[in-house]
Amino acid sequence: MNTDLTPGTDAPGAPDPGGTAGTGAGERAGPRAWAGLAVLALPTLLLALDVSVLHLAVPHLAADLQPSNTQMLWIIDIYGFMIAGFLVTMGTLGDRVGRRRLLLIGAAAFGAASVAAAYAPGPEALIAARLLLGVAGATLMPSTLSLISNLFLDPRQRGLAFAIWAAMFSLGVALGPVAGGALLEYFWWGSAFLMGIPVMVLLLVAGPLLLPESRDPGAGRVDAASVVLSLATMLPATYAIKELAHGVAAVPLLAAAVGVGAGALFLRRQRRLASPLLDLGLFADRSFRSALLILLVGTVAVSGTYLFVTQYLQLVEGQSALRAGLWLLPPAGVLIVASVTAPAFARRFGPGAVMGAGLVSAAAGFLLLSRVEPGGSGDIAVIAVAYALVNSGIGPVLALGTELVVGSAPPEKAGAASAISETGSELGVALGVAVLGSVGTAVYRSDVGGGVPEGTPEAAAETARDTLAGAAAVAEELPGPLGAELLGAAREAFAGGLAAVGVISAVLSLAVAALAFTALRGAGEGGAEK
Repeated sequence: MNTDLTPGTDAPGAPDPGGTAGTGAGERAGPRAWAGLAVLALPTLLLALDVSVLHLAVPHLAADLQPSNTQMLWIIDIYGFMIAGFLVTMGTLGDRVGRRRLLLIGAAAFGAASVAAAYAPGPEALIAARLLLGVAGATLMPSTLSLISNLFLDPRQRGLAFAIWAAMFSLGVALGPVAGGALLEYFWWGSAFLMGIPVMVLLLVAGPLLLPESRDPGAGRVDAASVVLSLATMLPATYAIKELAHGVAAVPLLAAAVGVGAGALFLRRQRRLASPLLDLGLFADRSFRSALLILLVGTVAVSGTYLFVTQYLQLVEGQSALRAGLWLLPPAGVLIVASVTAPAFARRFGPGAVMGAGLVSAAAGFLLLSRVEPGGSGDIAVIAVAYALVNSGIGPVLALGTELVVGSAPPEKAGAASAISETGSELGVALGVAVLGSVGTAVYRSDVGGGVPEGTPEAAAETARDTLAGAAAVAEELPGPLGAELLGAAREAFAGGLAAVGVISAVLSLAVAALAFTALRGAGEGGAEK
């Protein structure tokens, strides 16, 4: 076994699963490294599943625990807040204390918090468990990505490994409604949280055997002030983005101001530190910053439209959560194939060209979504085809964009680069739901306002103007023709909101497609571009 020391790995003579740790740059990984990738794919799949499963469980846990509206909001949102707030800290911490060590600690904590959430006796206990799940989850994704970067030094193998990682994340998002719907049909709401226990046990057993330890040997101590400023930036900013989606108010505006101010102080401090929490030098690489922006905008477009598509299938087309998930499985299969095949196309045509072409395809899918009409012939099939087009373009963006962001960084900075990549994705999801969700909701409220039939009680009309779900609920309580007319108007208005979101997503996709074609030309061919 070669014992040369590679930056970002442990001392010479450390265990070498698959022939990667401690090898020269570009050496091909062996079977144990691929087995290690399979282990790393498990938490990726689990975290993606968790994104959609909780939303399905909300009615069940609400009936059991009877939380207040405020408590329910915290149950849903605290997980995302903690992940967004701690990603940068955990990514850099992994570079210092060891990425495998942090991954295993996080896996144990995630498993324990999952049990606590599943058996929470009340809303406060569930909020606390979700908080711990978020902090533990923040350790998993950066550690996973950085370990992949250190396991696979050969560019071709590393590209395929990141593509598989992206495919597993996509598979988890797609399987969430299916797995969650099946569990909730036969078990209690806490079963949704227990899905993670076998995954984490397997990771804790197989991780030490298959994953090499790696860290930045030149990293200094973690700067406590930077950690505090990082949290003071991300937590208020994420809160503000989510809350401003429901309307402009003083508290979220104040939170946004606090986040911006703390962010400015954080960046100023990083420039002065010899060993910063966030290495701003990473942004000097053109491939890094361009791929990061493309990932961010692509995530905004996908998350915003996914929010409306899932509601459309259930509330307009009348599909159950399980059937809606099944309709979205074929597009998920397209996404997986597109992610895994993207590296091969990138070797032939370049990552910029492949990502750009993919985003053009995604734009076509978004535009097709904007043409969907309630009650149209083959409406659900059109949605499936449209989302397949979207996923055929987003798959390469996720796979190649992540590889460019993480691969552009030196091996010893893999954890920090991975954390930045994941932070961009988290912000993209939050912005997509907040900004595009607000646009679609505004269109809905504007259109449905003039469609409320005469004779509708004012309280029912106000509920219908608020959300489509509210319109569906009050329509059931109104006399047959009146309820049907109200529900029809609400569904038409919601289709208008989906159309607006689809057009905006198409424009965003075309804009970053142009960036991919230009800024990423030559990326991945002979080094980083400045």
